[in-house]
Formats: sequence, C-alpha cells, structure tokens
Amino acid sequence: MHEEAATSLQSQQIDRPTPAPSADGKTGKTLFIQTYGCQMNVYDSERMADVLRPLGYSPVDKPDNANLVVLNTCHIREKATEKVYSEIGRLKAHKDLMAQNGTKMTIAIAGCVAQAEGEEIMRRAPAVDLVVGPQAYHKLPELIARAARASGERLETSFEADEKFDALPTLRAPDGPSAFLSVQEGCDKFCTFCVVPYTRGAEYSRPVDPIILEARGLAQQGVREITLLGQNVNAYHGQGPTLAGSETWSLAQLVRHLAKIGGIERIRYTTSHPCDMSDDLIEAHGEVKELMPYLHLPVQSGSNKILKAMNRKHSVESYLDTIAKVRKARPDIALASDFIVGFPGETEQDFEDTMELVRAVGYAGAYSFKYSKRPGTPASEMYGQVASEVADDRLQRLQALILEQQRAFNAAKVGETFDVLFTGKGRNEGQILGRSPWLQSVHVAGPEHLIGQIQSVRIIGTMPNSLTGELVTAS
Repeated sequence: MHEEAATSLQSQQIDRPTPAPSADGKTGKTLFIQTYGCQMNVYDSERMADVLRPLGYSPVDKPDNANLVVLNTCHIREKATEKVYSEIGRLKAHKDLMAQNGTKMTIAIAGCVAQAEGEEIMRRAPAVDLVVGPQAYHKLPELIARAARASGERLETSFEADEKFDALPTLRAPDGPSAFLSVQEGCDKFCTFCVVPYTRGAEYSRPVDPIILEARGLAQQGVREITLLGQNVNAYHGQGPTLAGSETWSLAQLVRHLAKIGGIERIRYTTSHPCDMSDDLIEAHGEVKELMPYLHLPVQSGSNKILKAMNRKHSVESYLDTIAKVRKARPDIALASDFIVGFPGETEQDFEDTMELVRAVGYAGAYSFKYSKRPGTPASEMYGQVASEVADDRLQRLQALILEQQRAFNAAKVGETFDVLFTGKGRNEGQILGRSPWLQSVHVAGPEHLIGQIQSVRIIGTMPNSLTGELVTAS
C-alpha cells in the first residue's frame, strides 16, 4: 500500500505549553497522533486512540502541549527513517519545554519504521520513551505504564496479529460517515522492492464474526461507507460460520454478508493484488450494488521482464485479462493502480511498455513513484540501478499521462446525476464535501445537516482533482 495518507509535522514556533482542558473543563491527558503512509496506518491510528481512550486520553490537533505523542510511521517512502529522526528532534524541543513547566510528554514511535528500526531508535533517540510495532499497538497502555515507571522493556515489536485484534476494544469512535475496517494484514508475496513482509509479517485474515460485529457497531454510529483494508485484501481467507460449523470465507463472501447490514450502503476495499482477483470477487462487482464501482489494482510495471524481477507473479497479459473480466462484470468501474519507475534493470523500452499499458487500460487515477532502495530487500542489491535523473524524467512523463486520463475521466462525469455521500464541510462557506461512487471528491453548495447522508447530485464542472455539483433533491 503506497498511498501517502498524511503529511509530516511542519516546522512551527514553539510556545511554552499549557495543559489542555478536557471536555469537562478540567485538565486531562491529551493525545496527538501523526499518521504517515497508507490507509492501514490511518486505521491503526484510529484504533490506537480507541485503546487509549479508556485511560483518559483525549485527542488534540497539535503536538506542542500533548501528554502523549505517537508518530505512526511508514517505511515505504525514501529516507523514511531519517524523517522520523527529524520529527523526533522537533518533538524533543516541545518535551523539554513541557518538563520545565512541570508537565510530561511521552513520545512513542509506532508503525513500520518502529518495527524495522526499533532497537536503533531507542539507542539513537533518548527522547523516545517507547517503540511499538504495527502488530503490537494494543500493548500501548502497558508500555506507557512501563515508561512512567522508567522500568521494564519499552520496545514491543511482536508479530501476533490475532492477539492484537482480540485485544482491541469492540466499540470504536468513527470520525464521520465513512470508516476503514481492517480485515487482513501482512503479505506472503515478497516483492523484491517491498518491506511489508518484514514489517507487517505473514498474511493473517481476521475471522468473520468480529469483522461483522465491528461493522454493525460502525453502522449503529452512523457510518454509511466502509473500506475493507489489507496489505493484500483480496487474499482474505478468514474463518466464517456455516450450518455445519465453520469454513474459510473469501473476500467476495465477506462483502456479500456485509452488504446485508442495515445502514451500510457503500463498501470498498484496498489494496488488491492481481493474482488474488478471483472470479467470485469479480462477479460480486457486478451483483452487489453496495460494492462501489472502483478498483485499485496495482500492476507496478508494464514490462514482463521488470515484473519478473519484482517477483510480482503476474504478467502484463494476465493483468489485462483480469481488467477485461472486471469491466465485463461492471462496465462503469473506475480503475486505479500503482506504478514504480526506474526499477533496477528498467530500460527505455521497458518504461515505454508501461506507458503503453496505461494507454491500453485508461485509469481514473494512479499512484506512481520513483524506485528507491529499501534496506534488506533483494532489489536494493540488484544490478542495473537506474540513474536518478533518468527515473525522474520517466516519472514526470508517466504522471503527465495519468493526469491526462484522470482529468478525462472526471470530465466525462459532467452532466451526469448520481448519488454522493457527504462526509464533511467544504473549503468555502456554505459548501459541503462528498464522495462519488468512483471515489471522486464532490463539492456542492448545501446545508451542513446533509453531512452523513447520501443525496442525488448533478455534476456541473470539474476542478483539477475533484468535481463540482448541485443538489437535485435534499431532505
């Protein structure tokens, strides 16, 4: 999962902190979580807040006076570790000022960088109080207690995904009508460029019953759209009930069952692997109206030679065949993908093969990156590393083509009328922001009481990355 879901902390003037008041006006413990990386990290951050809420922690939007600061890190991007140390340096200044004021800031590093670099972080950054990997954040209360006592192990990077989900609170506090729901973690694919198998562990699928319970709880709190998450979400194979006992459910079976939950009107999933795009899941796209017409299916390259070097286990031909099946089942589906350019050994012809694949598919959007070495991965030692300036040029050409296709896809929606789920306020006064079935942002002039509702909207224009519309009906 490569999408950057959050930005890093910005440099800012450091003021002397004052304790933040809680909702009842009394001074309480405050929590700031900074999230980097993919949607899975966003979900993990939400669940960390759930774990810490019973301890009296309430969220704040700035770190400078927080009693607990968590950096939930991502190891996908280049120089991820150094960026973490840079943020720690900024936080240390806040921590020192709080100490002078007689209050304490606890700094925790979580996520994939914590998993990969935990011992080194503890050694190199004394300001850090505790380090917790992505499969162990349910142990945060215990680690915080150890840090407060300045005794015991403050590094936890175990890989027990089943233990983590069993320990998480059943009740969640969703922020709006759309929510993430993790159903699968880890990866067994071992792409040569990727650290996920080493930082998230082997593939694990949650059992069906707790997923359904969590989804029902979200629906009862007003959530109308759920996005099922997993490093390879369509490889889901969780244990579910049958009349005879239990059996292994596929993602398609899970989707069909979730669609029956009252209040859940939209279902999405991400991120998928082409090798796990099963026929029953493709059929679900054509038969389950709650499953939105959007599929993020990373291909990474349009060259079979590069795909083999990446250990992707699919070919250009098999990928295009899958795309054809999906479009036959759901003709209006929007397709998105991931691409890496400048992979070791990539020639200009290999890159042109990627451009040709993009032209052949026609994407509604895509995430594209220049290859960067991940320590410990096979690709980092491969022969034929591509010069940075060459990779930069290829990335610019690829992104220009993808942007052209994205704008064409958006422009084709002008004049259409379809349902939009309103998720929050827009940038401008009197404006609300929603989401189309194809995951486009839609800006509409309308009252705030429509937030959380699905309304019919006619599209009247486009902006570079979104649509503008007008309400057709409103209740």
